[in-house]
Amino acid sequence: MEAPQSARGAQPRLGLPNLGLGVGLRSTHFQHILEHGPGVDWFEVISENFIDNHGHARHVLETVADRVPVVLHGVSLSIGSTDALDFGYLAKLKQLATDVKPAWISDHLCWTGVASVNSHDLLPLPLTEESLRHVTARVEQVQDFLDRPLILENPSTYMQFRQSSMPEWEFLGRLAERTGCGLLLDVNNVHVSAFNHGFDAADYIARLPHDRIVQIHLAGPTDCGAYLVDTHDHPVPEPVWQLYALAQRLTGGVATLLEWDGKIPPYPELLAELDKARTVLAGRMPAPVAAAPGLPDTVRSTPVDFCLGGTDDLSVAA
Repeated sequence: MEAPQSARGAQPRLGLPNLGLGVGLRSTHFQHILEHGPGVDWFEVISENFIDNHGHARHVLETVADRVPVVLHGVSLSIGSTDALDFGYLAKLKQLATDVKPAWISDHLCWTGVASVNSHDLLPLPLTEESLRHVTARVEQVQDFLDRPLILENPSTYMQFRQSSMPEWEFLGRLAERTGCGLLLDVNNVHVSAFNHGFDAADYIARLPHDRIVQIHLAGPTDCGAYLVDTHDHPVPEPVWQLYALAQRLTGGVATLLEWDGKIPPYPELLAELDKARTVLAGRMPAPVAAAPGLPDTVRSTPVDFCLGGTDDLSVAA
């Protein structure tokens, strides 16, 4: 397998650089980072944790942003909802970006609420032409408001819609082509969704527009037997490392972020897990990617019908 020999130095895409290897900035590690330094090439921060926050956490963010690049990663944009875009939230996000100057801003291809009710979850869309037109218009509005490209992540999913008329990789590719947005490829989410729904994770990654991918997420899911859950509380499993190697080869090398949000280990242990990515980038592991095995019908997720009511509404929420 050919792979980039370094975490840095690939051709920038969308004018955005390969930042190298990074981790999420989490409060449990603040003191260690302040005392010993970042120890990584960059940090990803959850936007909502720092909007309207001018206390110690904001001090830590500004301190590390003076030393290494940061990226803002949101969970509240709700780009797929039928609710109007929240321009109050977007204004605060834009101000945060003005203050800390992130390399880019990302969020998820999902919806998080409807009728002004926030589910606090990243919920899937029906992948239809109507949804694609709806999300395209909203992405264009967000990019115009923020005056920068939006980077969208593929979510982990646990159900599918009967209305869907295209695979997720096609939806993301067409969305990126229409809007100029970038993609955040979460290879763990691909692994989780592929296991849950019985599709080929390697084929999914191979069919994405690789010149639009600006970042990769790594994480460890929870194995519940019949399905996987994206919990970010385990080491990265071998199948995800295999998908990561494939993605880095196909993209030519993009920024890597290790997510770990539950049962968070001490910072040195987190960095040791991240350091495995260097081994992958050097081409020494893991084994070649095999096609994802099919799952018996008894454990496949079942497509379901969801609609917001009237025929004028998009089927984008439950």
